[in-house]
Amino acid sequence: MTATEPTARKKQSPLIDLIVSIALPSFILMKLSGDDKLGATGALVFALAFPIAWGIYDLLKNGTKNYVAILGVVSVLLTGSIGLLKLDAQWLAVKEAAIPLIIGMGILVANYFGFSVVKKLLYNPAIVQVGRVNDVLKERGNEQLFSQRLDRANLFFACTFVFSAVANYVLAKTIVTSDSGTEAFNNELGRMTLLSYPVIAIPSMLLMFAIFYYIWRTISKLTDLTLEQVIVGGEESEKSNKADS
Repeated sequence: MTATEPTARKKQSPLIDLIVSIALPSFILMKLSGDDKLGATGALVFALAFPIAWGIYDLLKNGTKNYVAILGVVSVLLTGSIGLLKLDAQWLAVKEAAIPLIIGMGILVANYFGFSVVKKLLYNPAIVQVGRVNDVLKERGNEQLFSQRLDRANLFFACTFVFSAVANYVLAKTIVTSDSGTEAFNNELGRMTLLSYPVIAIPSMLLMFAIFYYIWRTISKLTDLTLEQVIVGGEESEKSNKADS
């Protein structure tokens, strides 16, 4: 694998991502949708241009295998279509629920065919000393049990997207009640976008941490390795702390 392949790619700043994908579009929708400003259609197009452009930039930079970025662009385009075509606002709630459901189902299907998303994201050589853990698991005859636990973690991961789908649907149905293509619709869409981060994203991240903790506890019980012995760079950090003290 060369330095130009995915492992060498730089991730975008989360702060910039929040500003471009959430803060700016929400501000535009809530403040510039009046007839004396950009108007409902103009503000919607202008607001959605930011996350679309950001998603396309991410795709061009990171390549076509960034399926999350692709789904993000598709999601924003669908939102724009609902507003511009003045479809019933209930379709927004359906769309908000459909995207995470598709991801969750994709995780389960991929796992069925032997590709574990959790293993790719959380149990990989960039985070965990995989070789060391696998050697101990093999010595103790716990490889199959660990594989079963990873499958369970993958199921938990898929469930986080089910949670996100339900939360998205409830949030959209509760907040966006006006006819699409109107100033009120844009204002509600802006509020929904702002609230989606604390209401949906933060709980989802906490669930992710819980899944990582579950994997770590599984490794600890099956290998008796400490966290420092499992995490990449953990032992060096422990030695450094001892040297400083």
